[in-house]
Amino acid sequence: MGMDEALLESRARNDIPDTLRFFQFEPSTVSIGYFQSISDQVNLKTCNERGIDVVRRMTGGGSVFHDNHGEITYSVVMDANGGLSDFEKSYGVICQGIVEALGVLGLEAEFRPVNDVLVNGRKISGSAQTRRGGAILQHGTLMYDTDLETLSEILYVSKEKLSDKYVQSVRKRVTTVREEVGRADFDEALGALREGFTKVFGDLNDAMPSDDLIGRSQRLAREKYMDHDRLFLR
Repeated sequence: MGMDEALLESRARNDIPDTLRFFQFEPSTVSIGYFQSISDQVNLKTCNERGIDVVRRMTGGGSVFHDNHGEITYSVVMDANGGLSDFEKSYGVICQGIVEALGVLGLEAEFRPVNDVLVNGRKISGSAQTRRGGAILQHGTLMYDTDLETLSEILYVSKEKLSDKYVQSVRKRVTTVREEVGRADFDEALGALREGFTKVFGDLNDAMPSDDLIGRSQRLAREKYMDHDRLFLR
């Protein structure tokens, strides 16, 4: 989370170009939206028992289980110009990278406003966004082999939300690449993500973060994202 914020700051200052990165959480982690109450969203007892971390994002949106063995997180920082200036439309533009990636994996996916990607009517990817200084940070997930049983045990979902989806459990609202095609592979999923985003944004150039960027991300991690009081601020 520190790196995502450091990238957003740098893009807002035009210190870096539009940037896409893929990463995994170690250990598995629940990220909660900036405006959420942790006690209403997360079963902390079960997380503690299973060694699952919890972090508060700088973006809004709902709680997400980042399974170290079955989920890849993407983040994009871009100049918020042209078609990306509109908040809702920008979600569709960026999430098209996920739709295309799933197509590479043999799945027919659809973007569902405001910020979800569905396969066969079930959520396989969600995203969240914030803006600063004319730049966008959008990050989100691809659940290629997420442990959905663990997800359903550690995340609370209101009865109202379940009713809106006409289902009875979290387990029935979400899916994974493995659930849909019977197999899942990290390298294949990562390659599909790169290919999918390339189809949307053009050729991608590999780059390493500068020492200054790494240092800033580490300071943000220590001073902000590891702050117990901030985690429980709502």
